[in-house]
Amino acid sequence: MTSFKEKKDQLLSRFSNDIGIDLGTANTLVYVRGKGIVVNEPSVVAVNQKTGQVVAVGAAAKDMLGRTPTHIIAVRPLVDGVISDFEVTEEMLSYLMKRAHEYLPKKFLGPRVVIGVPSGVTNVEVRAVRDAAKNAGAREVYIVEQPMAGAIGIRLPVHDPVGSMVIDIGGGTTDIAVISLGGIVRSKNLKIAGDKLNNDIISYIRNEFKILIGESTAEQVKIAVGIVVPRESVETTIRGRDLITGLPREVIITDSDIREAMSQSIDSIVEATREALETTPPEILSDIMKRGIYMVGGGALIKGLDELLRETLNIPVTIAEDPLTAIARGAGVILEDLDKYKSVLLDSDDDVYSN
Repeated sequence: MTSFKEKKDQLLSRFSNDIGIDLGTANTLVYVRGKGIVVNEPSVVAVNQKTGQVVAVGAAAKDMLGRTPTHIIAVRPLVDGVISDFEVTEEMLSYLMKRAHEYLPKKFLGPRVVIGVPSGVTNVEVRAVRDAAKNAGAREVYIVEQPMAGAIGIRLPVHDPVGSMVIDIGGGTTDIAVISLGGIVRSKNLKIAGDKLNNDIISYIRNEFKILIGESTAEQVKIAVGIVVPRESVETTIRGRDLITGLPREVIITDSDIREAMSQSIDSIVEATREALETTPPEILSDIMKRGIYMVGGGALIKGLDELLRETLNIPVTIAEDPLTAIARGAGVILEDLDKYKSVLLDSDDDVYSN
């Protein structure tokens, strides 16, 4: 028999849309129910300091990083997966939700929104995300931890009495989670991920080659020659400012340079994974040894990282299909059946479930 709440939800859904958001430090993805992922933009906002107006959001704002006049600043409103600038985050969410609505019929009510956040966030941080989404026009806001959303997005049996392990390497954080029976059994959250690797590369090139490069160049170098296990040698050319002469200079960088630059951070990720496994209950550990570890997030695409984890931990490691969109897809699956996935959502002092 259909309950009153179900009838109410069915009625309200006729007048509002459902949107899933992977709120990432580096990129924010928006999933629209019935349409799939419709927005994939960098989490960057350009603001005119004289007027307080937002000049650009997403890719257009990222292009401005390091290239703006003094009165315009391009900022990342999320640092290490956490909101550092509430008003700018609100502007970014509002812009992205409007972009999503371009793909949808006009409806009277604001959308229901499921947002992925890093594991281990505090109640204050959850409240900040919820408030930013509400102020951006959401009718209801549900929060899910990103490794759980990633597991749901790649169709792992999260509700079954079977252990699954997910490593989500994003821009600001690496989330390592062991999941069983609709909950996170063990988790570790590191402030070491894509942005930290970029900074490692910038520091290494500054120290070894006396050249200053920017974040975008470091990201390009990481993608081109960032390989964490020795293979056939590859190289690339980078251009930056010579710290001694102050003039532009060009040097050739090899994979071994980038491997050395990233080694400490990569070792930290491997060690954190080992620590999570060491505290996992034996029955679940047995499941993980059979089923393996699943990698999602942009960092899963770092060449050789799956191989390094496999060799170090002696456990199968699988890179999820399309790891960049796994969390947004998971938010979409949750939207399809909120009642089924209610147990995986973060509870808080908000009356979100009584809406």
